[in-house]
Amino acid sequence: MSELQELYQEMVLDHSSRPRNYRKLEGEHHSLEGYNPLCGDKYTVYLKVNAGVITDIGFQGSGCAISKASTSMMTESVKGRDKEEVQEIFDLFHQMITRNPESDFEPDEKLGDLEILSGVAEFPVRVKCAVLSWHTLQAALEGRDGMVSTE
Repeated sequence: MSELQELYQEMVLDHSSRPRNYRKLEGEHHSLEGYNPLCGDKYTVYLKVNAGVITDIGFQGSGCAISKASTSMMTESVKGRDKEEVQEIFDLFHQMITRNPESDFEPDEKLGDLEILSGVAEFPVRVKCAVLSWHTLQAALEGRDGMVSTE
């Protein structure tokens, strides 16, 4: 097993068993639910945004290890960033996850620890698990209501 694969396993296990920001936010906030019917992943993302900056973020719900780890890592990577930065990270993450796994991958430093999830691209059925909460976050930042679905 390669060093990157070992690190991937460690990070996914760590974030799925001890997710960061796993909580409902108190006070004024926006929330949106996301659902992946193929895997059964279902999360609610809670946001506090002030002057275009995510000042706090949390989530609750359940799903597979990849979806929970991706959601946990997402909350860490976007907290304190403005909407434009979050959109840029979303775009980079989405490109990384949905790329052809046999193509060369040059990680962008803006991804930080999210780069660990690059191996998900090798398992197309798991891509929706990894991107569910990202699409939910994006919809919440756009002020949409209802439920976000991967289908």
